[in-house]
Amino acid sequence: MNQSAASILASIPLFQAFDGDETRVLAGLAEVKHCPAGTHVFRESQPRRAFGVLVSGRIRIVKGLRGLPEVLHVLVPGESYGEGSLLDDYPHSTSGVVSEDAEMLEIPRERVRELAATRPELFGKLALAAAQVISSRLRHANARLSARGTGYLSGELRSEHDLLGERQLSVDLYYGVQTLRAVENFPITGIPISQYPYLVNALAAVKEGAAEANRDLGILDPVVAGAIVDACREIRDGRLHEQFVVDVVQGGAGTSTNMNANEVVANRALELLGRRKGEYDVVHPNNHVNLSQSTNDVYPTAVKIAAVWALRDLVDALGELRDAFLEKGREFGDVLKMGRTQLQDAVPMTLGQEFNAYAVTIGEDMDRLGEASALIREINMGATAIGTGINTDPRYASTVRDTLARCTGLELITAPDLVEATQDTGAFVQLSGVLKRVAVKLSKICNDLRLLSSGPRAGLNEINLPAMQPGSSIMPGKVNPVIPEVVNQICFQVVGNDLTITMAAEAGQLQLNVFEPVIAFNLFQSVDMLTRGAVVLRERCVVGITANRQRMLDMVHHSIGLVTALVPYIGYERSSAVAKEALQTGRGVYELVREKGWLSQEQLDDILSPEAMTHPRAMPAEIPVSSEPLGK
Repeated sequence: MNQSAASILASIPLFQAFDGDETRVLAGLAEVKHCPAGTHVFRESQPRRAFGVLVSGRIRIVKGLRGLPEVLHVLVPGESYGEGSLLDDYPHSTSGVVSEDAEMLEIPRERVRELAATRPELFGKLALAAAQVISSRLRHANARLSARGTGYLSGELRSEHDLLGERQLSVDLYYGVQTLRAVENFPITGIPISQYPYLVNALAAVKEGAAEANRDLGILDPVVAGAIVDACREIRDGRLHEQFVVDVVQGGAGTSTNMNANEVVANRALELLGRRKGEYDVVHPNNHVNLSQSTNDVYPTAVKIAAVWALRDLVDALGELRDAFLEKGREFGDVLKMGRTQLQDAVPMTLGQEFNAYAVTIGEDMDRLGEASALIREINMGATAIGTGINTDPRYASTVRDTLARCTGLELITAPDLVEATQDTGAFVQLSGVLKRVAVKLSKICNDLRLLSSGPRAGLNEINLPAMQPGSSIMPGKVNPVIPEVVNQICFQVVGNDLTITMAAEAGQLQLNVFEPVIAFNLFQSVDMLTRGAVVLRERCVVGITANRQRMLDMVHHSIGLVTALVPYIGYERSSAVAKEALQTGRGVYELVREKGWLSQEQLDDILSPEAMTHPRAMPAEIPVSSEPLGK
């Protein structure tokens, strides 16, 4: 940052009403931050922690924790964010994602509170300026919503027909007769495929890649292909997602999902060509949008692409959770406590070692997810109905792979045997197994957090979890570990989803598995819930954990587990006898060993030091063996 913070603030419209002294005070509270592209400046559902001003770069303000979120606004230099943090720490309703390497000035919420206490007039002036920004954004958002006409349909109808006859639809709808029948046939979960934006965007990418491949092979008119490609790119930019209305669970092996995409793309392409929706003689859902394709290669390919994208979100969320545990590991590196096996006192360790272990286990799962993600980059585009490639040009499979790789940015591979790839769902089973592994280990961590924080008076009470809400409608003062509890429940659901995926994969028959919709639904639900759970666990639990240091130290001093550290110096028999006497009398191990003269106070202090008990060290050359009575 070449300029001073004060001069930068003075040049920004938000601070034009502030005099030089006021600007310098605010600059003194600010911190300079540098964020590379792809970084989250703040996340939806994360407590507001800072008020910031963008100095350089771009930040996308997006809505939605999963899938491809809707872009609400793009911050440019001079614009602010996090204005609500001036008033409270209520969670963000949007996320801020850096799209171009950014530099910003941020005033942490803690310093804002200090400003309110020490310079109330200046704080009020800052809050007023921020309120004007918020008001302006609300007016802009209202105008956008009004322009969309969301939820409004005119009374004009159009007719469409299919194999079963003719139906009428509103001229405002982009989907057609086959989608309408699917909506009527499958009122199953109440969850439309639009609930999973990555799936919608992957379907659009497949249609875009196919149109480009067919154009390049000379079997699709370039004008029609161009309109299809433009329509698909609009969908991938977040438009028309509300038109993807088919239930995620459906009969027909995903045909309804494929036709929903074909009809929306066809009708938007018609509009782009200056035609009316439904003029399928110009752009037809099957003849043009679905050219060289079958549901049986489109649907699994789209699911795989969407899964790769969704896994990136999950890996990012797990990475931030891992880092939070690592930070706690550093913070608690000097906190001595008792380790436990089978819920019984074992040997001492540090709380930092315990939290570092959580970070390592999460990092291992991130590696496994990366391996599983690589497996699902193998696609069967070009297989059409059963893998024979009927109704395709001999060059199509390799061409569409290349165009699809280009528009998704993924390294895609055409399966070596398309017949096998069309009937096989093993990659989904593998991925689901890894998701189950993640869930099992996250749930174990949450079990530990609940146990370590149990009490506070009648439990372990080694750590304190942040208080999120009152815990009881009848017991005053009770606070429950609600965040680990909800993550436990997420993990139970993921384990159940894995069983559904396993059974659906096993039930496939002959050349096609017709149960891929329920496989996809459970996969996306698992990834989505784990991603959200990891974010919530980090933001609303781990970062706020504190240690009850004295409580843990007292338990170490009173635990017979200390005796294990003495075995190399006084032998197993003496150690066992001391442990028994300590348990019976309530006296400490340290006290009994010193009293019997087996070790000096200096030796005991060295052997039972935190460093000695929590790390490997040189052992004595010979372990004493004694069967003499305890009192000698």
